[in-house]
Amino acid sequence: MPDFKLSAQLKGHSGDVRAVSFPAANVALSASRDHTVCLWRKTADKPPAFEPTVVNRGHGFMNSLTFMRPSSKNPDGLIISGGQDPIIDVKKATANESQNAEHLLVGHGNNVCALDASPKGTWAVSGSWDGRAIVWMADTWQPSKELLHLGGDARSVWAVLAYDENIVITASADTNIRIFDLRKANNTNEVAPVRTLSTDAVVRALCKLPSGFKGHPSGADFASAGNDNIIRLWKLNGTEVGTLHGHESFIYSLASLPETAEIVSSGEDRTLRIWRGSECIQTITHPAISVWSVAVCPENGDIISGASDNVVRIFSRSSERTADPDVIAHFEESVRASAIPQQQLGESINKEKLNPKSWLVTHLGSKDGQVVTVKEDDGSIGAYQWSLGQQQWIHVGTVVDNTGSSGVKVIYNGKEYDYVFDVDIEEGKPTLKLPYNLAQNPYDAATKFLNDNDLPMTYIESVARFITENTKGATIGQTTEAPSDDPMGTESRYRPGESAPTVKKALPHTVYVALTQARLEPATKRLKTVNERLGKAGHKDIILNPDGEASLDALREILTRAGTETKLGSPAANLKGFETILFVVITQWPYADRLPGLDLLRCLSVFPSAASSAHHRLGNLISVALRSALDTDAPVDSDTTIAELVNKTDSAQLNPNVVMMSLRVVVNLFSTEPGRKLVLGEARDVLRVMGRIVGLDGQAPIGTENVNLQIALTSAAFNYACMAYNERTKALVDPSSLGQLCKILERVVSKQSDSEVLFRSLMAVGMILVAGSQPRELAKSLGVQKWISEAGKKATEARVTDLAKECTAYL
Repeated sequence: MPDFKLSAQLKGHSGDVRAVSFPAANVALSASRDHTVCLWRKTADKPPAFEPTVVNRGHGFMNSLTFMRPSSKNPDGLIISGGQDPIIDVKKATANESQNAEHLLVGHGNNVCALDASPKGTWAVSGSWDGRAIVWMADTWQPSKELLHLGGDARSVWAVLAYDENIVITASADTNIRIFDLRKANNTNEVAPVRTLSTDAVVRALCKLPSGFKGHPSGADFASAGNDNIIRLWKLNGTEVGTLHGHESFIYSLASLPETAEIVSSGEDRTLRIWRGSECIQTITHPAISVWSVAVCPENGDIISGASDNVVRIFSRSSERTADPDVIAHFEESVRASAIPQQQLGESINKEKLNPKSWLVTHLGSKDGQVVTVKEDDGSIGAYQWSLGQQQWIHVGTVVDNTGSSGVKVIYNGKEYDYVFDVDIEEGKPTLKLPYNLAQNPYDAATKFLNDNDLPMTYIESVARFITENTKGATIGQTTEAPSDDPMGTESRYRPGESAPTVKKALPHTVYVALTQARLEPATKRLKTVNERLGKAGHKDIILNPDGEASLDALREILTRAGTETKLGSPAANLKGFETILFVVITQWPYADRLPGLDLLRCLSVFPSAASSAHHRLGNLISVALRSALDTDAPVDSDTTIAELVNKTDSAQLNPNVVMMSLRVVVNLFSTEPGRKLVLGEARDVLRVMGRIVGLDGQAPIGTENVNLQIALTSAAFNYACMAYNERTKALVDPSSLGQLCKILERVVSKQSDSEVLFRSLMAVGMILVAGSQPRELAKSLGVQKWISEAGKKATEARVTDLAKECTAYL
């Protein structure tokens, strides 16, 4: 039988595709974390092409989906979808997002993560993070029966399977599979399981297997899979009749090919796999970390997948439905170009002991999907996967270190992590540690954290959102810096209790923001590389001598210790001389090479001595940082004032990342008392630059599309507003500065839609509103109420809309 090949790639979602369905050859369905459910209708056969229609747009992530077969009442069938909002939508397959749902199913108290419909379309079943499974009869669409999940605290029901018209099977985070007979409901329509099957790990996926002559060779009736990376085969009587091994991480989804009794699976190891009997016969690697969902078309046996790269893909064995060769080639190239984090491959890789690439020529794989690593000719680590059908090794990516959190891993319980967050569970009790690697899925890390600490699964959405927000911008194989572990200060660490319906007020928030996450090793390495290049080019007057390079290593060690052993702003480090070295880099080196020097300088800014030590011909620390960002000449001009630079600078010549890093220097100076005195004294120039960034002076704005710059900008705005509140009895921040701040924030809100940028903008104006009657009246006179309302309307996260309402209440 031929291998499956790519048939079509359906691109239209802007978030992870969490669920897919393939009810007919010309219709596919998908649900995404971009809050939408799409129906894809086939528009061409050769090559296959599909056009999307948004059927439903929810108020949060859409995580589950099923299709109810056509009936006399609904000849086109019904699309049933659920997600973060616990209300389940039932819509006609011909509907669009502007049309009302046929039915809204209310009964769950948390995210609806699993849906299925009975074979005859007489009822649907749902599973939720609230630990409940509910059966909904199609004639009334009211909760008809509740499937009881007893035995301790309620754990998420991750999967539901409508096995036939009477039998429902559920899979749970409590590691159990339960089989229910709907005919055995009690007087209150509660159904206890007739059988509970225990496993060793969270169970995430279920699928029915064909029976009779075309049944599975093992005689199994259904399959399950989950966090132990194993597919288990079961009889309905509870007997486990087989296991399938091959996946290297969590398995999220299962489906079956009824004509061939083959099983399809997908998971966190980037793969979709096809199993015949007990063997994996084909592995299809995706250019994504998670392949969330798979389904099979009953009409033609094609497979559909949804993945974390926001793409829906269809695979077919039919040559008539295969994509054009260039589309297949592009897909295969995107897989080869993928960066695979070492953590995803298990144990650490010793580069020195790897076989050379030539090893692949003389060695065959032992099974389909087997992955080996070899040392490429250029010294990098290549990952190759054995294809049983092609009898060759296929390049599936380059192995990289996990990057994005810092240059140094954090050790927790003997293991290395990119992040280890502190989580306050209850006032007065010790914080809990939440370890996280960028290769992980935030929801899986959140699930493990809650299970390890015996916390209710109702907190999972808040924990996952906390991880996502606090690692925003930090991705595998990229160099964009993430915000600090605690973007709004140490008092805003996630507290699960805050996920209760009562919204905790955000204002006033008296702790200054610091942007301290850093990749110290890459920054110092980059500086040394540029230094060597400048030396070879004959720029002996501006390069660092060997002592200077040694000082960079010493600085990296000090900053590393400060980040892992001491509190922010520790005076322990001896910083004498380091600023001088960095000032040479950021004022005399070519403009394009200044970024890593500014990066290290903003790390130094959290130390008390940074505000007063090493004054330069260009002025203090802020003056040097701002000039180096705005003056593209080398060396930086000492005669031109910052005000003159703001007026004459051409936006097109500026690097938004360099400007962003200079603002981070300012932001981090708020961490110490000497630093706050400096930023207060330089407020007029800093606000001039901030106004220049948003285009207040009539010139083109800088870095409108650069989210990291906008976060630095709004962080600086918040810190100044926070100072106005904290020092309100001393009237240290003058009204003209607060007025300028309001105008800057208005420009930001009018141009930006990123949730974190909007949140920080509202926090900044909120602190002005609570700073006293005079600042509040000033803000009102500048029309802040209008753009606060605009921010709330364009927001996609509850924390932003809640904050907008809180700000409005002060007006």
